[in-house]
Formats: sequence, C-alpha cells, structure tokens
Amino acid sequence: MGPFDYDRYLVDQLVRPIANLYRVTPLAVGDTPAGPPIAYVRQKKLAIKEHIRFCADEGETQELFHIQAQTWLDTGGSRYDVVDVQEGKIGTIHHVFGKSLLRTTWNVLDAAGEEVAVARERSQVMAILRRGIDFVPDVGGLIPIPYNFDLLAGEQVIGKMDRKFQLRDRYVLDLSADPDKKLDRRLAIALAIGLDTLQNR
Repeated sequence: MGPFDYDRYLVDQLVRPIANLYRVTPLAVGDTPAGPPIAYVRQKKLAIKEHIRFCADEGETQELFHIQAQTWLDTGGSRYDVVDVQEGKIGTIHHVFGKSLLRTTWNVLDAAGEEVAVARERSQVMAILRRGIDFVPDVGGLIPIPYNFDLLAGEQVIGKMDRKFQLRDRYVLDLSADPDKKLDRRLAIALAIGLDTLQNR
C-alpha cells in the first residue's frame, strides 16, 4: 500500500522555532500507527505568499507536493492550489469567506476545477461560541472548543476531521466513508493542514 492509499491519518504539530511543523502518519485501528510518518509539513511564519511544502522526511530533502496561494494577498476568500512535483496540479482548496462568517467552509476542487467535496465545520453552535471566546483577550486560546469538520460530497459525509484536545494541535483525518477514494488523499491531507494554518480562527 502506498503512503496516500490509507483512509485514516493523524496530523500532529511538532514544536519547532521559526516555522510550524506538522507530521502526517497513517493510522490503523484507533490511534495505532499503520506505519511510519509519510509526510512532514513546514509552514514558514510571516511568509508574504503562502507556499507550504509536504516532504517525505523532516530534513525536507524530498518534496512530495505543496500548497501555493493563487494570489499574493489573502482577502478572506482565498484559493490555494495543491501541486504534485511530478504530476502537476492535484486540485484546489478554496476558503469560502461568506459562508465562513458563521461556520468555516472550504470547497475542494479537483485538477479540472470540479467540486469533489465541501469541508464544513460540524457544529454551527460551537462555531459561533468559538468565535465569541476568541475575542476574549488572553483567555480565548486557553479554552478548548471543538474544531471538527465534516467532508461532504453533496449531502453524503465522506470524511471527518476531529481535533484531539492536547497541548499541541492534533487531528484525525478519517476518510473511511470514501472507500473508492474519489477524494485524492493528498488533497484531503492538504486540506487538513490548511484548516489549521491558512485561516484566522
């Protein structure tokens, strides 16, 4: 089985200076790893234009694919291309600004620009509560509020991303409801990273 043929992945943040570093590990049953990490992701802080590389090793000697912003300025409804270093464009993830005012929403498009999934914050009540708490100085970031998403193809839930409450960000991406792999796993993993790094939440 290839690194991007699994249905479940753990995305966890590692503590590093200068940049956010994430590690992606395939999962078997529960939280049991199905093998070693298959990707490391580094987001440089204060970058003028987002360019987030997914590499096979923490030393970043082998790039697998990357996220690149389509424009220089993040206007709130930004689009990011996901590009394989060998195959070219995999797809696009699009932060839908209007819908995200009350519940964070992203569109996921394939290489041809066709929508393959919508990522939507699961609970509107929790989304509104989280936004309110975030405005409280020095307190908002200390109160754990669920930050969970459903991935939908039409009205069908084909995947989920759930936050695990720990000191650093840890998410489980579960695409078990998409056994035919209509959603490219690389695109889904890029989305999982984008949900944590590419928006003010």
